[in-house]
Amino acid sequence: MNRILLAEDDNDMRAFLVKALEKAGYHVTDYDNGASAYERLREEPFSLLLTDIVMPEMDGIELARRATELDPDLKVMFITGFAAVALNPDSNAPKDAKVLSKPFHLRELVSEVDKMIKAA
Repeated sequence: MNRILLAEDDNDMRAFLVKALEKAGYHVTDYDNGASAYERLREEPFSLLLTDIVMPEMDGIELARRATELDPDLKVMFITGFAAVALNPDSNAPKDAKVLSKPFHLRELVSEVDKMIKAA
């Protein structure tokens, strides 16, 4: 089963995303901050890290950078209202990361997740 680690500090958005991804057949483990998500990544592998960029404790770019140091094959998708931040070459975001700008439709999210996971 394809496993997704979701880091999103907005509780309503996080619940919404978990529900949509689980309905699409994914197993989702979710956290409300980057630091907790990183600790979980250190314990077990995931297929995809789906993370907001602006979060307390550890932002999504730092989380993605550290996560891909642990697992270079981990796929990363940012969900953000600040796409320019993720796309900034100075951000140190993983080069292959996908950026999905808020607002987005859940079908679009599931479609992009499917594409990333199938592109193994």
